[in-house]
Order: sequence, then structure tokens, then C-alpha cells
Amino acid sequence: MNLAPFTKHYPTPERAAAAVRHYRWINEHAKPLRQPALRTIGPDSLTFERFEGRSVRPGDLPRMAELLGHAHGAAWASDLQSASLDTPHRFQDGTAFGDYLGLREKALRRRHEQGYLPNKAALYAMLGLLEATAQGPCAFYKDSNPRNFIITSTQDIVAVDTDDLSLAPMGYDLAKLIATLHLTYGPLRDQAVNAALLAYNTAARSHDARLGTTDRGRLDSFLGLHAVLTAPYVGRNGYRYALPLRFHHRGAS
Repeated sequence: MNLAPFTKHYPTPERAAAAVRHYRWINEHAKPLRQPALRTIGPDSLTFERFEGRSVRPGDLPRMAELLGHAHGAAWASDLQSASLDTPHRFQDGTAFGDYLGLREKALRRRHEQGYLPNKAALYAMLGLLEATAQGPCAFYKDSNPRNFIITSTQDIVAVDTDDLSLAPMGYDLAKLIATLHLTYGPLRDQAVNAALLAYNTAARSHDARLGTTDRGRLDSFLGLHAVLTAPYVGRNGYRYALPLRFHHRGAS
């Protein structure tokens, strides 16, 4: 059965054009990520192939981690070897997607203003953590929350909502997936998180021996950042479980 296409509308033509650039960049440089076919480009809308399926669940984490590892490794090998985490990444037309440090420094300061960080000391601690994680090979961040992937009836994985990309260290977007699975379903087992990290590193390393070095301490640092950055969404959009600043998982049974 052919499904009716899906049309997404954007607030401005500029946002629609940026979404097209990001979509095409992923198709060119992160080929392991399958996206819906882009059927029509309008002035402020895009029409995509529609897929039926479900969002990601905790049991999908090993496959998802492997997929992200391959996507990040492929993007690094194809286009991100010379990228810097503190500098926006330029497309051939001169436009760019955001850097890692600048965007998240602004976001952390905003969380402090909103009251999600209790004082300046907590803000400076998070800014220090951000600075400490800004090293190593560059990957990209596409907001890998469970709803931004569709798992079809044939178990194919389709990536959706790639409108906004930014640079990020290897492992940062995997941490976002783990964080949002926790927010949605509750704490994941420690064994499952370690297995996902191993799958991610193994996949990334298959693209270059210099990749796939994210360790558990670094992953937990990313999770600490995500705890603050996602704090406003707890209680909304299916996020029912708060993510603690000091990250703990359930022990293996």
C-alpha cells in the first residue's frame, strides 16, 4: 500500500532551505542513516516519503548504537576530519551548521536563567564540563531521541527530523539517545548502556582506527550535560522520568 506523503511546514523560507541542506549533507556524508525520500521542495515546506512504524524503545538500543557509530564514523571519514568543535562547519555554499561549544554554552546559560541550575557555581561547573568534553574527532548531532527514528514493520530504521544539525564529539548523540530513553521509559540497566557503548565504538572504529574511543566516563559526562539541557522537557512530550545530574543506571540483574 502506498502511503500519502508527509508535508512539513517551516516558519520561514530560510528554515526550509536549511533543512534541505542538512538533509542532503546526511545523504552525502552519513550514508548509513536512511532518510525518507524528499519528494517536493516548496518555498516554506518540504514533502517527504511517509513510513509507518514505531519509535525507538530500550530494546532497540544496541542496533541504534551501532547505526549511530557507523553514521558518525562515515561522516568523519567523508567530511569532518578537519572540523573543529568550536567553529561552525561550512557547506560549499558558505552556509554552516553550528559548532559544539558556542551553541551549548548559550543553552547552559539559558538553563541557569530559567532556574534549572541553582546558582552560578552550578553553571560554571557545567560550563567546565562542556569545555572538558570539547576534544577529539568531530561527529554531528541530529537530536537522536526515540521519536526521531521510525522502525518499520520490516525492522528497517529510518531517520527523520534532520532539520537541525550541529557538530558534536563522538558519542554525544548516542548519549542523547540514552538520555531520552531514560526520560521516556525510566533508567536503563548499566549492562545495556555498556553494551551500547561497545557497539557504537566498534562501528565507528570500522571507519578509521582513530575513532571509537569514547569511554564510559566520557559518556557519563555527556549524560550530565543532557540532564541540564533537557530539564525543561521533563513532564512534556512523553518525558516522564527526570534525568539526574549525576547519572546512575539500574544495576544488571
